[in-house]
Amino acid sequence: MQRVCVYCGSSEGNEGIFRDAAAELGERLAASGIGIVYGGASIGLMGALADAALARGGEVIGVIPETLMHAEVGHLGLSERHVVTSMHERKALMASLADGFIAMPGGLGTLEELFEMLTWGQLGFHDKPIVALNTAGYYDSLLDFLDQAVGSGFVRPAYRALLQAADTPGAAVGLLHPDAAAPAS
Repeated sequence: MQRVCVYCGSSEGNEGIFRDAAAELGERLAASGIGIVYGGASIGLMGALADAALARGGEVIGVIPETLMHAEVGHLGLSERHVVTSMHERKALMASLADGFIAMPGGLGTLEELFEMLTWGQLGFHDKPIVALNTAGYYDSLLDFLDQAVGSGFVRPAYRALLQAADTPGAAVGLLHPDAAAPAS
């Protein structure tokens, strides 16, 4: 695994545990030699993730639409930054640059990106691993809902299995790359 795409919020949420998890994930990925592809912002969980990885010497590639460069305060210290014209272009480029996906807590954009990758996996457009980083049980209800969708006959069990869940950054990295799950130091 060379790079992982991390979907996460441009806000920090209401609890410091989310920011801490983003920073720990950035540190673990950098320490494991796994590059990060993300939404390119310097604020919120995105900024915490990028700053922590960069501080450890990690590769961090940001992809941000031109219209969000100022609204989300585009990160200026990245290894590489792509300014694109649309959200569609952003998502396609992020997916093409990554070997797997981690969805951290986030808002509607994070959820939309997560479900797009699940749909693309279902349709056979990619076979890359997808992990929900379930910090503080953030995704518990979503995971239950997906199980309900299987039980109701709307999602096949094989497609539900495309989404793995991990409670900690180390476990999330371990699901993508078992040799990289060692503690960050």
